[in-house]
Parts: sequence; structure tokens; C-alpha cells
Amino acid sequence: MQEKFRGEITRRWGDTESYQEFAFLFGGKARTVQGEQWKQFLAKTGLKLHECYGQTELAVALITSCYMEPNPGSMGRPSPAFPIALVDEDGSDVEAGEQGEIAIRVVPKDRIAGKFIGYYREPERTAEVWSDGLYRTGDMAWRDEDGYYWFIGRADDVIKSSGYRIGPFEVESALMEHPAVLECAVTGVPDPDRGAVVKATVVLARGFEKGASLAKELQDHVKRVTAPYKYPRIVEFVEELPKTISGKIQRVKIRATDGAEKSK
Repeated sequence: MQEKFRGEITRRWGDTESYQEFAFLFGGKARTVQGEQWKQFLAKTGLKLHECYGQTELAVALITSCYMEPNPGSMGRPSPAFPIALVDEDGSDVEAGEQGEIAIRVVPKDRIAGKFIGYYREPERTAEVWSDGLYRTGDMAWRDEDGYYWFIGRADDVIKSSGYRIGPFEVESALMEHPAVLECAVTGVPDPDRGAVVKATVVLARGFEKGASLAKELQDHVKRVTAPYKYPRIVEFVEELPKTISGKIQRVKIRATDGAEKSK
């Protein structure tokens, strides 16, 4: 595969000496590459993925530029084009290491290139995302001491369990490091005692058989990699995950199925 990429780079730029330094820029709303996937891509292609973050409503707002050293799994740092903020429910800035919602400190009338000014003929929907001088993206993240942003999940995907806020992406990243996991989706299942419990819906890699022992192995793995309270108390093995036409996992369909089953 490395030779294939080398040939493509030579065809386009006529330079193979700098081939190992060439980087892809990976973008998309609420789509980041798990650390294990990042490492596998590097091992197979010799290329470092430089990730970014943007939305349909917004151009690239967080970026790992070609001049930055990528942090596997991170969306990068704020683009100079946008006054990025990481805020709590009240709109106050959160400290490094704390979870918050990605926001931009602008109002709809501010004409900043790459930013929408509202949803067409939907004033109520526009008002939901614009308030108190903030455009709220609906995406949760945390910022490290070096200023890199790390995706947690959509605000409505974050699981509140026994007073903890658990981001599905972190648990999914941990599961993806296990060789038995081909794909997975983490959601919250309502629970009368904890509010919600973490559930992992898993597609197994070839050569692995579903069963209680493997489920326990995956649970223990997540405990070791993340924290004991983040492990999936429910593990379901499936043949495939529900996805949109563009390949995004539809957690809402998994939650709907779980809700239907619990109401029976």
C-alpha cells in the first residue's frame, strides 16, 4: 500500500523524498479517528492523518495544520478564523481538562466568512443554537494543556450515569483497540438506579465468536484503558450497525430499539 501512495504522490507532485511527511486532512462533523485507527493507517501508508473539525453550518473551525504535529484522535486547535470557546450549560468558559460544548462567540448578524447566519425559514431552530452571543454547535469536547481539542460526542449522545458524564467516543476508542472489535457504537440505556448505563453494540472481527466470556473481556479492557465507571455494563453483538448513506453510525436508531425493547 505504501508503494501505491508513493506512486500517486509522484504522479501529482513529482516528489517522493518528502513522501513520509505528506499528510491527509481528515474532516467532518462529529467524526474523528480513534487512536488505534490512526496508528494502523500510519503503519500501512506511512502517512500521518491531520484531523480537523467543521459542520455543515460552519467551515473548518478546529484544525491540525500541516505545520502542526498531529495528536492521534485530536481535532486540533482553533482556526484563526473563528473565536472558538468551550463552554458549560450557562455559557461560561470551562478550564483545560473539563468537558464543554464547542461554541463560537458571535451573533447571527456578524458576517464571518465560513459561518452560516441561520436556518432558512426556521427562526425557532436558529434561536435554539444562537443565544447570548454564542453559536452552540451541539458537540462536546475537552481541551488539553497544549490547546488541542478532543471530541466527546454530540451533547445528546453523552451518557449521564450515577452522576458521571461519559462520552461515547472515549469508550468506543477503547473498544476499537481490542482485536475482536471491528466496529462499535456506545449508547446509554435508561436505568432506574443509575439514570443510564453504558451499552456497547459491537460488530466482531473475523475469527472471533460472541459470548459471555468475550463480553467480559471487553468490559475489563475498557476498565483498564479508561476508568472503571465507564465500562459498558451491557454488550450486544450484532452483524452490522445502522448507518446513514454517508456511513455515519445512527446511535439514535440503537437507542430507539433499546427503548422499544424495555417498554415491552
